[in-house]
Amino acid sequence: MMLFMLLCSYVFIQSDPPQDYKQLREKMVTEQIEARGISHNATLQAMRQVERHLFVPFQYRRYAYDDRPVPIGFGQTVSQPYMVASMTQMLDLNKSDRVLEIGTGSGYQAAVLAEIVEHVYTIEIVKELGERSKRLLKQLNYNNIDLSIGDGYHGLTAAAPFDAIIVTAAPEKIPAPLIAQLKDEGKMIIPIGSTGETQTLKLLKKKKGKLVVQNLMPVRFVPFTRKNK
Repeated sequence: MMLFMLLCSYVFIQSDPPQDYKQLREKMVTEQIEARGISHNATLQAMRQVERHLFVPFQYRRYAYDDRPVPIGFGQTVSQPYMVASMTQMLDLNKSDRVLEIGTGSGYQAAVLAEIVEHVYTIEIVKELGERSKRLLKQLNYNNIDLSIGDGYHGLTAAAPFDAIIVTAAPEKIPAPLIAQLKDEGKMIIPIGSTGETQTLKLLKKKKGKLVVQNLMPVRFVPFTRKNK
């Protein structure tokens, strides 16, 4: 039983069939991200650095650098590389920033953010998925990521306020606690809309306590999951 548990805990970094993942990452960045107008240098470097294939289940690794979302179990996906890069660039992050992510998922977006900013706080509501991602991020030595398991609607009051907030699942309206936890002059990027319908990716800027909202693009994200109230 102990051997089985140890093997399970390292399932994401087991041996792969021979592939040049570094070359695949460079191709991903060049053809999928830079070619579509992503130019924020820190974002591009992070996308080149983070080993995306480690954040998807072993059986899907051949798709890790494709221009598509990839299933990660529990009805969740890791977003396509362009979407990860686009949302990251829109926040215009600095090295000294503290960022809150709602919806850890595989941990990939958190790792990309952690390459850029001082500290990432991330919340995942699916316990098994959160625990799996926490183990992986620890194995990869992302010591500037704090992962909590819980209802992301409430944010993380103890660590607030945040320079930026990124939400990777779609609620029907912006959670009020997240607005309260955003610093003045801070930014939030969030998809808004109903499950099963095209949603709208929105960029929010907080200025003197008020929100300036910009509609960016139509998107499709997994629904924003809540605990039973």
